[in-house]
Amino acid sequence: MALLAVACLPPAWVRAEGSSAAPAASNPIEALIEQGTFAMRTSPDDSKRAADQALELLKKSPDPDLEIRARLLVCDYQSERDTAAAQREIAAATALLPQAKRQGLRAGILDCEGDSLENAGDNTKAMAQYTEAVSVAASHHDDEMLASSLYARGYLLGVMGDYASGLIELRRADNLFEKLKKPLHALTTLNAIATLYNRMGDFVQARHIYTRALAAQRQAGLPREQVVTLHNLGRVNENLRDWDAARAAFNECLEISRTINYSRGEAYAMRGLAAVSNATGDPEGALATLANAEELQKQIPDARLRAQIQLARGVALHKLQRLPESTTALESALVDFRQADSLSELNQVYTELASVYAETGDWRDAYARQLDAKNTSDKLLRNQLDQGFATLKVEFDTATQEKENAALKRQNEANERALEQARKVRRLQAIVLILAISLVLLLTLLAVFQHRSTLRMRMLAMTDELTRVPNRRAVLGRLDALLNRVEPDVCAILIIDIDFFKAINDQLGHSTGDEVLKVVAAAVRSAVSEPAFFGRLGGEEFLIVLPGYGMEQARATGESLCGRIRAIDTTSWFGEHRRITCSVGVSVSVPGRDTPSTMLQRADAALYSAKRSGRNCVRTESVSAPDLGAAAIADA
Repeated sequence: MALLAVACLPPAWVRAEGSSAAPAASNPIEALIEQGTFAMRTSPDDSKRAADQALELLKKSPDPDLEIRARLLVCDYQSERDTAAAQREIAAATALLPQAKRQGLRAGILDCEGDSLENAGDNTKAMAQYTEAVSVAASHHDDEMLASSLYARGYLLGVMGDYASGLIELRRADNLFEKLKKPLHALTTLNAIATLYNRMGDFVQARHIYTRALAAQRQAGLPREQVVTLHNLGRVNENLRDWDAARAAFNECLEISRTINYSRGEAYAMRGLAAVSNATGDPEGALATLANAEELQKQIPDARLRAQIQLARGVALHKLQRLPESTTALESALVDFRQADSLSELNQVYTELASVYAETGDWRDAYARQLDAKNTSDKLLRNQLDQGFATLKVEFDTATQEKENAALKRQNEANERALEQARKVRRLQAIVLILAISLVLLLTLLAVFQHRSTLRMRMLAMTDELTRVPNRRAVLGRLDALLNRVEPDVCAILIIDIDFFKAINDQLGHSTGDEVLKVVAAAVRSAVSEPAFFGRLGGEEFLIVLPGYGMEQARATGESLCGRIRAIDTTSWFGEHRRITCSVGVSVSVPGRDTPSTMLQRADAALYSAKRSGRNCVRTESVSAPDLGAAAIADA
């Protein structure tokens, strides 16, 4: 089952430069800019007023560097309210660059352009701007601008599903903020890291981080930052289906936003409250709240906010059986989410649309949207699993290095103690032999224990926790070794996918889904014997490797496995009128040329052919001459 990513507020909400308090400056213009920079975390309107005052003074005392900084503050403010006004500030700041001493400020201009593009829903172009900003800041050794640009790029990488790269960028930004002695900026970066945990589905860890951050922001008196964190905390509780906690967070977010006249925060909070109303059986109340949110959203150039409001409207209208209106709202949301390539929201919209079309009797469109939802869910799940593993590897590598350093220190201390003990032993000749024998015995026991622990850890690392069969790493490792023998023989692979597994989870619960996976794994295990082997690829997919099998033998094996799975007794779950079925994709290797990747690609294509053919069947995918050439180039 796909894990839904949490949609959090964009980085423009949290990327104001400045220190933890408005510092004093000898230059009154610089003092106003620093005051405005700090005010971005407390009251955006105050920040705008300070920047405007600085620009008025700069007309009498021109300073290109200070004027660019002041215009970046106005741009940050306008990027959430008036795209045209933000573009005017970008143009004015760009015109000043040739006269500026601090060329790293160009990174700030690029960041503001990226903000505008991201608010418009064009994440690809926004990413290009942030990447150029990082390059500019690094080339000019401007750590302050570099930290800001890394934060922006790291956040957007997480939004686009590249969690591992996003985490690396955010950690780099965090280190720079610590170096620059900007603890509140480091706190903001920690919030962004929590957003990555949200999107990977670790909502409990994300909630813990947001709660800590909120306490620190309250203590520091940063209402604007509290708005951001409260909204994100509400989204986490929304995903955890803790509706009371979600409502409380969104209500507080709304109250603070109104206090500081922050329309964007109000609109996001209202969307959250409408989602809670939908979930708790009050669609009429949701529509009333969304009507207010829409009025505010018309003043805000934020495509993601517009799409989220339309999604919530579509859900409420669906619950009220106003199906044509629901369809219009959902299709409107679909356009924006497609442009932003936001997989989690796309999955929600496709699923909701499929249900609405089904209720209107439009079965063809309902099927098409359900298929879109399945494909999006599969893509999202694969991405979350792959990126989740990569992210864990980043964290594991860091933790491992720290543990190795600590272990070396302990080892040095142990060595010193051992030398002292040895000197004592030499003075006590009478017990030297006993101590030596004891030491040998102890080392032997430790070696045996370590060997057993290593084997046990290896077994755990190569075994799927739920089904207790070999996991993806184990089965692909054996397949790779099989294909890379000195004289490889032909072999076949089968990808088995349980049909309509998401429906089982949704209708009967995850515990039933887990039991189905265990029973299917046991059925496959009983049918596979050495030299054949199998394992779980992930989700509802299993991989079987058949050394020495040609296409016909492999297809026959697939048909046999389909029959074995259909024969599973399901009465305790489904009653008498439903069986477990599976779809199977088959591929046969070309000895000396194929890799696990090329074989999996062909088998996956065959699997999707089986699904398009109505499921509960076996399809094969053979390699063609162009495919062989491509495989040879890839392997080279």
